[in-house]
Amino acid sequence: MIYPKIPLAQSIIQICLAKGIKNIVISPGSRNAPLTIGFVSNPEFNCYSIADERCAAFFALGIAQQIQKPVAVVCTSGSALLNYYPAFSEAFYSQIPLIVISADRPQSKIDIGDGQTIRQKSVFKNHSLYNANLTEEVSVENDLKINKAINKAFTKKGPVHINVPFEEPLYQTVFKLDVDVTISAYKKSLPKISIDEIIEFTNIWNKSKKKLILIGENKPNEIDAEIIEALAKDHSVVVMTETTSNLQHPSFLNNIDTIITPFTKKEFKNFQPDILVTFGGMVVSKRIKAFLREYKPAHHWHVDTLRAYDTFGALTKHFKLNPNPFFNQFLPFTIPIKSNYHANFEQISALREKKHQEYLAKTPFSDFKAFEKIIPSLPENSMLHLSNSSAIRYAQLFAINPSITVYCNRGTSGIDGSTSTAIGAAVANERPTVLIAGDIGFLYDSNALWNEYTPKNFKIILINNGGGGIFRILPGHEETPVFNKFFETSHCLTAEQLAKMYGFEYSIASDETSLENGLKTLYSQNEKPGILEIFTPTLENSKILLQYFKELT
Repeated sequence: MIYPKIPLAQSIIQICLAKGIKNIVISPGSRNAPLTIGFVSNPEFNCYSIADERCAAFFALGIAQQIQKPVAVVCTSGSALLNYYPAFSEAFYSQIPLIVISADRPQSKIDIGDGQTIRQKSVFKNHSLYNANLTEEVSVENDLKINKAINKAFTKKGPVHINVPFEEPLYQTVFKLDVDVTISAYKKSLPKISIDEIIEFTNIWNKSKKKLILIGENKPNEIDAEIIEALAKDHSVVVMTETTSNLQHPSFLNNIDTIITPFTKKEFKNFQPDILVTFGGMVVSKRIKAFLREYKPAHHWHVDTLRAYDTFGALTKHFKLNPNPFFNQFLPFTIPIKSNYHANFEQISALREKKHQEYLAKTPFSDFKAFEKIIPSLPENSMLHLSNSSAIRYAQLFAINPSITVYCNRGTSGIDGSTSTAIGAAVANERPTVLIAGDIGFLYDSNALWNEYTPKNFKIILINNGGGGIFRILPGHEETPVFNKFFETSHCLTAEQLAKMYGFEYSIASDETSLENGLKTLYSQNEKPGILEIFTPTLENSKILLQYFKELT
């Protein structure tokens, strides 16, 4: 076995190995050579080389998202490290375990005019669970810092930073380890609700006739079928889910915006919940957030082991455990109560569905029409990734096959990394994967295609409407040169040459017939990854969507 000669690099590699960190994404460079040599030379590690640091970090994020274990991403010194920040912050807000290991110059070389040096210590401090700023020598203190960082990534589900100073020479190797590392274990806890809390909060629950459960981004298969059925049968409970909740039942409402957008003030008041229970990650729907901020519940309980954001300004209780054990402990103490809360919502939902279908029947080709065709076409048991802005919002308006798992980078809701994340997730999951992306987000992350790991069954459905269409549906939009250039970012670019350069199968669609044919072709070939680019009318898209919400009543 070949090892880097620098003992500090040996320590990091051996501790990662002992902790079960198997996936290493490496951004090529020189200062990180000792780490690169050590990781790549050990067959216990799965190593990936991604040249663009921003893409590398999102690629690692996609793997960690799927395996639910920390993934390490390794870079050289200088500005390379800063390019990890978008994915680092996404990992922080999405609670995805990520370990950034950055090579650095020795402290004596910082701020003296030496090349490729910046102040790397604790550079992610505002979004890092732990910052391990190591010193050059091998020490128990260094080992403990490395252990603590990795343990935090495991237990707190988020990003950590290990900054490692190396002095030249960097490329020397040895055939025998020179270190004996210290390993510290992390504690696994199984929190429970106290009996006093169960009595207190079930008393509130059992007296409340209107209970709303709102589920944000959620991992698949997190909730027992018995819990789902119990909530579905309770007449006083309405469960609202989003596309990224990965939780479905015929009685759950998965089209939030369609249902509540046409509400009058009287209807909002009637549907104001007594109790709001939330779990999962960030909620996409602006309308449900506006509703609950104005018509606040008397009680808002959030269920999560780590955080409880007071999104609606009404938080009254944070249950610090996962949703499944929470409901398993809580529901046996609840009793049915007579209520028409769920029935009233179902009645409204049925009306909205009728109006939804009527509008679609007369809708011309557009973004909205494209999603009507795309969503039902998705292969069963596939994985769907959605880019931010328009794609995730259009997807909320259509029911998705329950066999499909859905993901989106909603932690920071940025466009910078959707493709990279989707490819990383596809590598880790191995299921057929489809990314639905808008043109701006796709072009912004086009270096995501620059890698040798993209699976052959990876598909991109690219909605090209000539700019950032999301801005056209926001209040205050005016058709001016300033808007077109500086907000919408109008362009005439396509993915055709990118597809050719990176070896993707490429096809286009510009109407319903070519879209239906294009989708069939896209899914039928798996000899290489594919891109289907759909061209929709720039000016009509926003009008069609806004008119949709007007005609739902």
